[in-house]
Amino acid sequence: FGSSLFGRFSAPRSLLRLKAMAQADGEVEEVEEFVKPPLAAMLNTFDFESVARETMEPQAWGYYSSGGDDEITLRDNHMAFQRITMRPRILVNVSEIDMNTSFLGATSSLPLYFTATALAKLAHPDGEVGIVRAAHKAGVPYMLPTLSSYTLDEMLEARLPGQQLFAQLYVNPERSRSEEYVKKLEDAGVKALFVTVDAPQLGRREKDMRNKFTQQGSDVQGDDEDAGEVDRSQGATRAISSYIDPGLCWDDVPWLKSITKMKVLLKGVQCAEDAVMAYKAGLAGCVLSNHGGRQLDTCRSGIEVLPEVMEALREAGATREAFAVFVDGGIRRGADIFKAVALGAAGVGVGRPVLYSLASYGDKGIVRMVHMLQDELMMVMRLSGTPNVASITENHVITKNLSDH
Repeated sequence: FGSSLFGRFSAPRSLLRLKAMAQADGEVEEVEEFVKPPLAAMLNTFDFESVARETMEPQAWGYYSSGGDDEITLRDNHMAFQRITMRPRILVNVSEIDMNTSFLGATSSLPLYFTATALAKLAHPDGEVGIVRAAHKAGVPYMLPTLSSYTLDEMLEARLPGQQLFAQLYVNPERSRSEEYVKKLEDAGVKALFVTVDAPQLGRREKDMRNKFTQQGSDVQGDDEDAGEVDRSQGATRAISSYIDPGLCWDDVPWLKSITKMKVLLKGVQCAEDAVMAYKAGLAGCVLSNHGGRQLDTCRSGIEVLPEVMEALREAGATREAFAVFVDGGIRRGADIFKAVALGAAGVGVGRPVLYSLASYGDKGIVRMVHMLQDELMMVMRLSGTPNVASITENHVITKNLSDH
């Protein structure tokens, strides 16, 4: 996927944690334990992943790193960005580069937000509270997860004055539970609600399934846990799956819009037809996402879906101001952010890079990770002849090979 501190691909866990040396008598002696490098040694998002692999508990690593089935979509989420090539313009005044942008009523230091990821305490004891702090320091919005380790109140209390948050919603079969949760979000001033729609059943993530889940579960499942309704026998995914309603459908969209004044978006759209239906249903936008390659394997990456969605929305009369489109999955470089914006995205969501940098170095790791993406994006914008976000257009990229796998 990229150049990491420990080589192009992460070495097997056993090789990094312990270096074995064969002795003359045939015995094996353990001689060198993994030593975590200093934060300053991290140069890209892949470096954080390499460190996280060595510092996280096996259960946590299995849950976060796993993809659905054969993990083909998981791998292609990043590879798809590499099938888009750059088309830079020259002799543009790029002495000043402005990456600042805004979407859904929130400002951001670059076209990026931290997307919702469940059970952040698996990465670090600070969990979602640490991510809230890091988002403020980095100047980007954070999408609070429904299936969080910390309570909603604890996450909201961690905000600093003026900090802007989004929230993600898994709709529960008992709709009153979701209504109560959404009301708390709205009362707290959360800007937008992203309803996850790609998970009527959670995918088979075999690395996760091999582990019995013994860690702390999600806060919102506390009562279900007490009632014995949480299956911990096959990893974290199975443990959290009982919360989600598989009956959620288009008929529920009017209900979703009726229970809040927040902007409502669909998270997990994977084709143009559904994006247009969301627009016609009066929603505020959508996220083109395959759930981090963790659901239906061999489906397309969000960035590959983006061109067809933008074309269909234009034909349907949608404007970018009226209907915001976001992409998540596989963003690891500043160039990936640039390519998504060029093709019409208002911004991109990052998940695993946040968790891996949190696991490795706490909230300081997350802030450094964002600063590295900012440095990369600034370079790409300068070399492409785009002094600000608005100047990035589809004329700066070539997508001829995007759909060729």
